Amino acid sequence: MENKNGEVLNMQRVQNSCKANSGLPDSGSLKPTAVSSSSLESPEYDPHQHRNRPHPTTNTETLIHLLKGSLGTGILAMPNAFCNSGLVTGTVATVIIGILCTYCLHILVKAQYELCKRLKVPILNYPQSMKVALEQGPPSLRKFAHSSPIIVDAFLIVYQLGICCVYIVFVATNIKQVADQYCEPIDVKLHMLILLIPLTVINYIRNLKLLAPFSSVANIITFVGLGMILAYVFDDLPSITEREMFGSVRNFSLYFGTTLFALEAVGVIIALENNMKTPQNFRGTFGVLNVGMLVIVVLYILVGFFGYIKYGPDASGSITLNLPMDAVMAQSIKVMFAVAIFITYALQAYVPVEIIWTTYLDHRIKKNKLFWEYIVRTLVTLTTFILAIAVPRLGLFISLFGALCLSALGIAFPAIIEICVLWPHNFGPFKVALIKDIGLIIFGCIGLIVGTYVSLGDIIASFQTPVEDQA
Repeated sequence: MENKNGEVLNMQRVQNSCKANSGLPDSGSLKPTAVSSSSLESPEYDPHQHRNRPHPTTNTETLIHLLKGSLGTGILAMPNAFCNSGLVTGTVATVIIGILCTYCLHILVKAQYELCKRLKVPILNYPQSMKVALEQGPPSLRKFAHSSPIIVDAFLIVYQLGICCVYIVFVATNIKQVADQYCEPIDVKLHMLILLIPLTVINYIRNLKLLAPFSSVANIITFVGLGMILAYVFDDLPSITEREMFGSVRNFSLYFGTTLFALEAVGVIIALENNMKTPQNFRGTFGVLNVGMLVIVVLYILVGFFGYIKYGPDASGSITLNLPMDAVMAQSIKVMFAVAIFITYALQAYVPVEIIWTTYLDHRIKKNKLFWEYIVRTLVTLTTFILAIAVPRLGLFISLFGALCLSALGIAFPAIIEICVLWPHNFGPFKVALIKDIGLIIFGCIGLIVGTYVSLGDIIASFQTPVEDQA
């Protein structure tokens, strides 16, 4: 039976882990030899019962955040994704990728829970989980344990900053299309500049609890806007025979990157699970994750399938850019989505700010912490603004960051963590789990390499044509 002092020490360990780059104390205190093999099933410590979050979110609030985190620019890019894959390939592959993403999130959250039970700590974030797992995994992987938190943090930061860049390009491009109908056209980069101060201000919101009402508003706007978009899509819909059923192998990598970007919000999802009031309701057959991902996959297929039938090879990086420029209803849709994505910017920026501030800076700064935190939030906004100005190619931006970061974060890394957690004797009959995880790692690596290569090549080629043609 663990005494009260022992529990306090474990709580202090986690609090300190949030302030240290390594994520946990020296690895010597976490050697697998110090962990009983029976601790995996031990009922004596339930991490969920020991969490003490300052602003926990309810199941409904978490589901709202999950939907808002995934129903952003990604769903609007699905007609462009189906253009690269074809109707049949896109439909089947979206279901498969949706199941794959959901499954990988399940094994990641489950592995984190098991590691928390072993260490008797209430919570571990993604980088901490990778470090501890590698320390307890195969000997050949343990040498990477010390550097693994930095690698995971780097992928998370780059991906989330990439999302924020896409959001800035999206909002500015849609506002420009509307504004150009009523006043003298100006460059899209000037629209981005106008957005800079409002984006900085909304990024000053410091916790997910306060963001929940904004996400609720953004969700309402998104669902209403999707309904209005589908009204345009189903109006005078062309015959399905006019569209490709199967795309080329090369273009499938662009589809893969776009769809993975759209479906996989691993950084936000892990942050949401860690911040729940009842995290035990996150998993399970009818848990928050499965319900949210089911709704998301169905909507993605609906918009992608019929959006491609409607606009064919002309499908833009966002379906809103295919809507008529001079129609009031179309202009309303663009403004609505611009507002919704603007609100969601704060949710996506929450992850890199949390990583940079909590993990790397908070414990080093002794005075004026709040002031310096706001400086960090301002710098994050400025960084995404500069990147958006530099590469304002919406569709290719989406594909690049999906392939580059999410192949690793959403597929390969969870499989590596599960291998380490199950090591060496818990892989089941014929080591099915090991074989499955190795397959996920290979698949993730192939997606990362091929998708990134093709996307970078297309981005370089796209600079030979006007930006508007690449939206």
